Amino acid sequence: MIADLLRRLGAPKPEPLPDSDARLALTALLVRLARSDGDYATEERAQIGETLAARYGLDPTGVETLMREAEAVEAEAPDTVRFTRAIKEAVAYEERIVVIEALWHIALADGKRSADEDALLRMVAPMLGINDRDSALARQRVAKL
Repeated sequence: MIADLLRRLGAPKPEPLPDSDARLALTALLVRLARSDGDYATEERAQIGETLAARYGLDPTGVETLMREAEAVEAEAPDTVRFTRAIKEAVAYEERIVVIEALWHIALADGKRSADEDALLRMVAPMLGINDRDSALARQRVAKL
């Protein structure tokens, strides 16, 4: 399954992903963000788990399985562009705003603003078709929680 997703993400012109693969790509993007500062903190892992449980209605076993698969995909995938392209093609704009909010939740989960995480978010938002203003508003909504 992971090899198949990586093959599809690496295709010159990838087709839209089925829901299960889009879910895996989104989770791998969350993991990539959490790992981007070199510290895959417990708080970040917990926030990813909470996001997955809320977004997909997963129980703890389902969350752990999806995270384990996503961690493997993230480790093997060559770049972030393919994740974002797959998500952009599979998800409506309003839902991509929710993706940006989820990414900000992860970036802020450990209580620190990392330059690496900020840089990745600044790169990912436009790739998802999200403008700077909407990304900033998403960050502000998350920071208020």
